[in-house]
Amino acid sequence: MLKKERFRLFLEYFSTHFPEPQTELHYGNPYELLVAVVLSAQCTDKRVNMVTPALFDRFPDAVSLAASTPEEVFTYIRSISYPNNKSKHLVGLARMLETEFGSEVPAKQEDLQRLPGVGRKTANVIASVIFNQPAMAVDTHVFRVSHRLGLVGAKATTPLAVEKELVKYIPTGLIHKAHHWLILHGRYICVARNPKCGECPLSSFCKYYEKKAA
Repeated sequence: MLKKERFRLFLEYFSTHFPEPQTELHYGNPYELLVAVVLSAQCTDKRVNMVTPALFDRFPDAVSLAASTPEEVFTYIRSISYPNNKSKHLVGLARMLETEFGSEVPAKQEDLQRLPGVGRKTANVIASVIFNQPAMAVDTHVFRVSHRLGLVGAKATTPLAVEKELVKYIPTGLIHKAHHWLILHGRYICVARNPKCGECPLSSFCKYYEKKAA
């Protein structure tokens, strides 16, 4: 099966069955999502959602977070992975938001990536979820699922390479949705260790399943 056909079937299925996917991180505004995404690095959304209510109650905006210290922030996120580094990043990004962006989350990816703790993946999530920009954030789920389905080739060995292949074949208006489709499929069906191929609705055009069934 040609790659173009796999993409067509993938987009057709999710556009029909899951037309409006959403992030599973809980947030009420761009600032809260930015903080939540930084916290979610190598940590589950479920754990982040357990921590953020108290964190946002204490630091409802960038101004209040900027006035804090990493030591205080740590007490709220101690159960998150890498709390020491993330505490420093959160205070640092809040201070940069305050001094350079009027305490608002910038829309440009290059500006987002200047913030402490914000790499290309996080910047793409914010650009996609908040600003509906055609940005494809490639995390471990997106990387795994896109390879297994055969949406990207074996030579796409880095997140950036995967991102470039995906945006090449996915219509611009669907890129921000496809990001969620791939993540959620990887989180609940195409899991890392024992993918649930028997209940996967995409198995008919999945490259991984083809090899497994052969």
